[in-house]
Amino acid sequence: MAKPMVAIIGRPNVGKSTFFNYIIGQRISIVEDTPGVTRDRVYGEANWRGRDFTLIDTGGIEMDAEDTISIQMREQANMAIQIADVIILLTDIKQGVTAIDEDIAVMLKKSKKPIVLVCNKADNYEKAKDTMYEFYSLGLGEPYLVSSANAIGIGDVLDAIYEHFPEENELEEENEVIKVAVIGKPNAGKSSLVNKILGENRNIVSEIAGTTRDAIDSEFQNEQGKYIFIDTAGIRKKSKVEEKIEKYSVIRTILAIERADVCLMLIDATTGVTDQDAKIAGEAHEAGKGLIIVVNKWDLVEKETGTLEKFRQEVYQRLSYLTYAPILFISAQTGKRVDKLFELIRKVANNNAMRISTAMINQVINEAIAIVQPPTDKGKRLKILYTTQASTKPPTFVFFVNNKELFHFSYERYLLNQIRSNFGLEGTPIRTIIREKKED
Repeated sequence: MAKPMVAIIGRPNVGKSTFFNYIIGQRISIVEDTPGVTRDRVYGEANWRGRDFTLIDTGGIEMDAEDTISIQMREQANMAIQIADVIILLTDIKQGVTAIDEDIAVMLKKSKKPIVLVCNKADNYEKAKDTMYEFYSLGLGEPYLVSSANAIGIGDVLDAIYEHFPEENELEEENEVIKVAVIGKPNAGKSSLVNKILGENRNIVSEIAGTTRDAIDSEFQNEQGKYIFIDTAGIRKKSKVEEKIEKYSVIRTILAIERADVCLMLIDATTGVTDQDAKIAGEAHEAGKGLIIVVNKWDLVEKETGTLEKFRQEVYQRLSYLTYAPILFISAQTGKRVDKLFELIRKVANNNAMRISTAMINQVINEAIAIVQPPTDKGKRLKILYTTQASTKPPTFVFFVNNKELFHFSYERYLLNQIRSNFGLEGTPIRTIIREKKED
């Protein structure tokens, strides 16, 4: 069966993200004193007493707030409650029981799920013990005192949730999972695309640019395989990155790119390729990730004969270093051509991980040399002694030559084009290492 899922629920600013980050052992959720920072569900993997489980961090619940974001945060928390096997209600021992805590407790009891009540910020344990008794009024049993910031009492909470885990059945056979980062500037439609794929409102979709601040992992499976889609915070121009939260989001997007096998670079068809698009795509290119350019909102573009091909050429002109990346025109809103993504993602992931034998690569290089002779300089000619593949993700080739200075960029590009034409490698960058080796 799937790993148990544990949801952390609570009102804003009780320390849910700090608690979450400590348990999973890395800084995935954004931690900031501003209430409401974590607005989407954030997933992390953890292990306790030999049992793997998934921890879900949620945005703070404000029961009476009627603004768009607060309403959607409640919906996200409700989804987490529905899919969780165990629920942690996190409260603040320093503030005592609040009316919102009472409302949330009533809501959680209706779920009929096991609930572990945790009182956070118990930095002074003896003092906290004297004030913990009022939390019994929530009707959720004995509260656990913890200090997430100081790592006090966390083990007792983990023991408590462990006791509520479902029985372990035989594990499912693990298939290869492709991690896909959905990247792009704010409001390009990243969350809309992920939601269309998942068939649920997994990520908050709002007209407010930059609504998704954290990178959100969403598992998906179809007949073509298993995927994890990572919806990232959109990167704004540096001049607009004023809040610390926005700076965290930029870092989060870069980290999501690092974790991914394939990046979907979303371009807004109504605005075309911007300088910021080029910056974001460049991050994925430099990281050596498989890359697909996804032109979203294509349904909103007025079309005439040749519109698509003209747009394609403009994309490659602005992103000249990404001519290896395929372009797919979609509408996340209507779902048009979204189904075409899966085959393309798998193909690009395979190309990014492709390994070519030394014999095959040298055959291609030797044929290329026979067609176009290596360059000469002052009577000296470049000799390529042999070539081998050093690594994958991305495919990296080592050229052993007699003189590195003679290996001009234009000839290197010619050889790489020959490699692409013979082995495909669509959607993946190629890296080269040039080494001098004396001839025998």
